[in-house]
Parts: sequence; structure tokens; C-alpha cells
Amino acid sequence: MPKTVFITGATAGFGKAMAERYAKEGWKIIVTGRREERLEELKMELAPAPVHTICFDVRDKQSCQDAVANLPEEFSAIDVLVNNAGLALGVEPAQACDLDEWECMVDTNIKGLLYITKAVLTGMVERNAGHIVNLGSVAGTYPYPGGNAYGGTKAFVKQFSLNLLADLLGTKIRVSNIEPGLCESEFSVVRFRGDKDKADSVYAGTEPILPADIAEIIYWTTTLPAHININSMEVMPVDQAFSPFAINRSE
Repeated sequence: MPKTVFITGATAGFGKAMAERYAKEGWKIIVTGRREERLEELKMELAPAPVHTICFDVRDKQSCQDAVANLPEEFSAIDVLVNNAGLALGVEPAQACDLDEWECMVDTNIKGLLYITKAVLTGMVERNAGHIVNLGSVAGTYPYPGGNAYGGTKAFVKQFSLNLLADLLGTKIRVSNIEPGLCESEFSVVRFRGDKDKADSVYAGTEPILPADIAEIIYWTTTLPAHININSMEVMPVDQAFSPFAINRSE
């Protein structure tokens, strides 16, 4: 019987690539996002794979609960949840940031992830089976100028994933935190508030990770033998590495 994967933020980038990867293997796919037109286009693209679309915002707790509670019976037993919905807004230093944008990142990257996880987890525990994959970021480990609240939200994802795994010890439920580095997608367009030229400049002269690369890694992670859990995985392109410590010197 085909397994079922639930992917948030599936209208572009990582989420869309993951939907395509699982569809290729004949999985039943639940795709969610805020752009209904894109969800319908994706459903047609993924045919003949069985696809259920749900248009809602993960920042809305009731919508998250309803999305899971009202699934059609044939999609209700979720084998894999991919918490992919997330965003970064701006690269300004903390003292110049817009507090509303900080709140948006917290509401999406942290609270939205919590809402969906809690809604799906009950059924997984009842069935004693399932796999939760959270999309973290290397920004949750390595600070950089302008990363401020975004990096903080991804540090939360890292620690929440580990604590969730600790709580689920004794069950057959797996939890993984996948942490991409530099990846070319709509992510930077959103971060630069729609300025595609600025977004493109982030990748200029590099060979970044692509959404299909992350989709392949997540598919592999979720199809390993059931007794194996990938706790976390950092993924960077060869063109990226860690920065040295920064030191300000007075003249």
C-alpha cells in the first residue's frame, strides 16, 4: 500500500521538489501552502500520483488543526510529515530590523511548525509509526551578520527536534532535522522582499545546493530501514564553509 507524506510550504522551492520526488515513487501526497493556484498547478503536475491539496497559513493554529482533522480517509494515516514552511525576512542588523518581520519569522518557523507537529503527532503515536522531518538551517548553528531572528528560529528547530526525539523514545516514531546551507530557491527572493537582483547576487559565482538535492536527501532519510534514525544533517555546497571569528580592533 502506498505511504503518505504531508508537506508544508509545498508551492515552491524545497517543498515543491519534495512533492515531485515522492510522487515519482508513487507515494500519496498532501501538499499545503498559502497560494491556492500554485497548489492546483502542482496537483496537475504530479498526476497520476494521488494528491490532496490544502490552502492555509501555518501561522493560524485552528487552520493547522482543521487541516489534519479533516483529511480524507485515504490520506489520514500520515507516514511522513515534512515541516518545510518557513522564511527569512531581511538581512539588516538587529538594531535596524522591523519587529513585525521578526514576529512573522517566529510565527511561521516556530509556532507554525509546532501547530502542525502537534496535530499530526497524535495519529502517529496511536499507530506507533511515522517520521517527522523538520527543515532547519546551518543558520541555527553558525551565526552571521543579519541572521539575528532567523538564526534564532532555526536554533529552536534544532533543539525542538532533539527534545521531540527524547520524548518519543520507546515508540517507533523517527525525528530528523535537515539543515541546508546556501541553496538557490525562492527563499532569497522572499528574504529580499521580492528583489530578484539582490537574491541572484547571493549565488553569483557559486554552485549552490538546489531544492532537488535537499529533496533527494530527505527522501533517502525517510526511506532508510525503520530501525535507523538520522537525528540531524548539515548540508552545504562545496563553495560554502564557516567564517572565522570576527574581531573589531580600535586604531
